[in-house]
Amino acid sequence: MGLLSGILGLPLLPVRGVIQLGELIRRRVDEELAAPVSIRRELEAAERRRAAGEISAEEEAAIQQQVLRRLDVTETDEER
Repeated sequence: MGLLSGILGLPLLPVRGVIQLGELIRRRVDEELAAPVSIRRELEAAERRRAAGEISAEEEAAIQQQVLRRLDVTETDEER
């Protein structure tokens, strides 16, 4: 990078920093959502809510499908 392009690129440094921070946050959220502990916690919470009568068996099944679908999407993304 030449001196002139370095000087002209200075105003863009904050924007690049924000973009990199956003990418880091996105990766961390994806990792957290796909973590087995997180998935198990969500499935157990749905089971507890059904046992307590807060939700129906159909709603529990829908929650399970949503969590498993998210897991499937995350695994597909990792293969790319």
